[in-house]
Amino acid sequence: MRGRYADVAATVNAAGGGVSRVDRPAARGYHAGMATRNEVTIVGGGLAGCEAAWQCAEAGVPVLLREMRPLATNPIHKTGRLAELVCSNSFKSKELATAHGLLKAELRALGSLIVRSADAAAVPAGAALAVDREAFSAAVDEAIKGHPLIRIERGEVLELPDDDPAIVAAGPLCSPALAAAIAAFTGEGNLAFYDAISPIVENESIDWSVAFRASRYGKGEGSDYANCPMNRAEYDAFYDALLAATQADLHDFDRKLLFEGCLPIEELALRGRDTLRFGPMKPVGLRDPRTGHRPWAVVQLRQDNLAASHWSIVGFQNRIKWGEQERIFRMIPGLERASFVKLGMIHRNTYINAPRVLAETFQTRKRPGLFFAGQISGVEGYTESTASGLVAGLGAAALVAGGTPPLFPEETALGALQRYVARAEGETFQPTNIAFGLLPPLADPPRAKRERKRALSERALAALASFAAERRLPHFGAAQEPPRDVD
Repeated sequence: MRGRYADVAATVNAAGGGVSRVDRPAARGYHAGMATRNEVTIVGGGLAGCEAAWQCAEAGVPVLLREMRPLATNPIHKTGRLAELVCSNSFKSKELATAHGLLKAELRALGSLIVRSADAAAVPAGAALAVDREAFSAAVDEAIKGHPLIRIERGEVLELPDDDPAIVAAGPLCSPALAAAIAAFTGEGNLAFYDAISPIVENESIDWSVAFRASRYGKGEGSDYANCPMNRAEYDAFYDALLAATQADLHDFDRKLLFEGCLPIEELALRGRDTLRFGPMKPVGLRDPRTGHRPWAVVQLRQDNLAASHWSIVGFQNRIKWGEQERIFRMIPGLERASFVKLGMIHRNTYINAPRVLAETFQTRKRPGLFFAGQISGVEGYTESTASGLVAGLGAAALVAGGTPPLFPEETALGALQRYVARAEGETFQPTNIAFGLLPPLADPPRAKRERKRALSERALAALASFAAERRLPHFGAAQEPPRDVD
């Protein structure tokens, strides 16, 4: 690896990776898609697939990782690298007083490759863990290719693996042929929701005489976000333009299939004139240095790469036609001459009806040697997908060793996700992000909300430590300590 991303990859590999190598050719007597004895087959080289592969290999179990890109692709991915991020560059909060921060802390303690790579590729983002997309995927790609127990086969996978253990982590954009094979296996119609991507603008095209650097309430470094302030008249004009925008045509579009946690901004606007001001454009914790006052509304931009040459517009995922996007988003003060690296778009995500298909260990009920992981398994978000990959990887490795897949304590974020995918209501099932509401309540909770959340995290990490000792998980605690909370 050369250039600006070499340091990130070196950091990750120094913490636990092998020497770099290219994809290995098939061994003698091997045919495409055939796993060797005691080898785990993993379909998909995204976050979940790479994490699962890493966990298996670190447990001493050989892995065949099958990834269709770059020989076959889809409209969203742009490269052939493993673990390419196609939506936001944010893994959400890193504070232990949040559920996302807790989940990352648990993954760090269990030696997660994905979280370690994200930490190494981090860019300023206040209390959030955001990454340089290219540096992150390059680091994961090199670590996976460098592990002596992982071999990679490129090419489209048309059917489910025959050999057990196997993990399907094909992602929500799996090929039509594989999606049909999954539907035939599960006996359930594939469920789907629409996900959307936010625009990205070039740094040099932002008017910094209007936009200002700051984080809400001074979190992080205090200046991690670019902020474009709006007065009431500017906000009203922008809101009216959003409502009148021409949207991209999707022949099978159904609003019922939108994921509530990532709604397009124009859909949020339909809920009322002030919805955006209390959502992605909320001005709380910010003051416009030109006036000294809090703006009526604020559009925030988050650094998208280490060079700070690209900024993504936070919460502006949308399905507006591209020409309309440029016109409307240039109405934002400070973005009048914005040059767009990427415009927003919407795509279809496929996932199984997990409560009807999966056990708590992410094993399928009808074939325990087959696991699902990632967004296709019924979790939503980068960290949650990583968590499902870790659980499935540990589970597959346990089967190879003659053991049982782990069911983490219900007090942990990992255990909460495991129970959600298996126990949620099948009729109304929708993928979920991690939330403290999925954990059992405290017996004697503190009165202050933040202290209550910290107590939930402390209880979870204590339960995880006990569980790891009981299971004799070999790499527990090997990762770096989680970042300190920012108050």
